[in-house]
Amino acid sequence: MSNEPRTRIAETFERLQREGRKALVTFITAGDPDLDTSQRILDGLPQAGADVIELGMPFTDPMADGPAIQLASQRALKAGQTMEKTLAMVRRFRQEDDTTPIVLMGYYNPVYVYGNERFLRDAKDAGVDGLIIVDLPPEEDEELCLPAMEAGLNFIRLATPTTDDERLPKVLTNASGFLYYVSITGVTGTRAPDARDVAAQVARIKRHTSLPVCIGFGVKTPQQARTLATAGDGVVVGSALVDIIARAQDGGAEAVRGVHELTRALAEGVRVAGKDGT
Repeated sequence: MSNEPRTRIAETFERLQREGRKALVTFITAGDPDLDTSQRILDGLPQAGADVIELGMPFTDPMADGPAIQLASQRALKAGQTMEKTLAMVRRFRQEDDTTPIVLMGYYNPVYVYGNERFLRDAKDAGVDGLIIVDLPPEEDEELCLPAMEAGLNFIRLATPTTDDERLPKVLTNASGFLYYVSITGVTGTRAPDARDVAAQVARIKRHTSLPVCIGFGVKTPQQARTLATAGDGVVVGSALVDIIARAQDGGAEAVRGVHELTRALAEGVRVAGKDGT
């Protein structure tokens, strides 16, 4: 769209396209398992290979998420995470990294409680590039999507296997940054996507939009990331990273090391997909 905000997201996907690479999009929940560990994980993700970072805004009722991310929200909230602290994490990240896009992902309630105008102003000032608000449909664009665009933030939509050709144009209205294709029906992290079905669906979506399409939900291994990356412009991995945080036993160090190690392996899989098209 002509009025699409120009953010780090567009710059990143254009650069990756020039380089013949696909994007690795990583998700973590802000403040999981605690603020310090979460900040260290966030700060190290670009060097580990993340091209775009989704930072989850903890919420008490994350209805679209599977058990792993639900528990991540619970851990973060128990540790005292707030919207103010989440935005402060982005601000601190920007002190060292002014190029990697950050997308805040979550539900409308925490934004509404914080206050829409205040949230958009503070998010932009902190260095946020885009929003994914999973429970705000296109019919509610005046609530947050249009004000976000006016504030210079991308508003990223989700499409699913049940988003048919009649519904898709509505989903794409006012969408910007990239389109997040949910590769399975159901909640996050519960089963693996079928690569052939995903490729067919992404090809169909691309007939309707020039936005990059990133594929998520159920991607856990470097091989899956490599396979799915060939179908779209990027792959989103969340639950597999969050699971590492949940399993860490020695406080923060193991969580930081484990998330970054898996990110490096996933990035290599995605890079190979971009090079050889397989």
